[in-house]
Amino acid sequence: MYSWIWRHLPFGLPGRIIGSLVLVGAVAALLWYQVFPNIEQYMPFTDGQIAGTEGGGPGANLVTPAPRPSESLPPSDVIPYSTVSNHPAPTPTR
Repeated sequence: MYSWIWRHLPFGLPGRIIGSLVLVGAVAALLWYQVFPNIEQYMPFTDGQIAGTEGGGPGANLVTPAPRPSESLPPSDVIPYSTVSNHPAPTPTR
């Protein structure tokens, strides 16, 4: 197939090289803008679901303890940075 395309491209070697690059670019653009967006919904790359932990499956008997509130954290209604200056407050070193 590739040799048939190479033989039928016009304008000698420079035309064949430029024509080949145009064909490769056209195929890449077709895939990028038409094919890949249409098949994206069928691909599992962005599927963030975790299966097998509900209804008695593996891991269903695990108990996760509730997190303890930390004494070093400020209350949730306090902003932990200055809204007036761009310099953070000094923090104690270990």
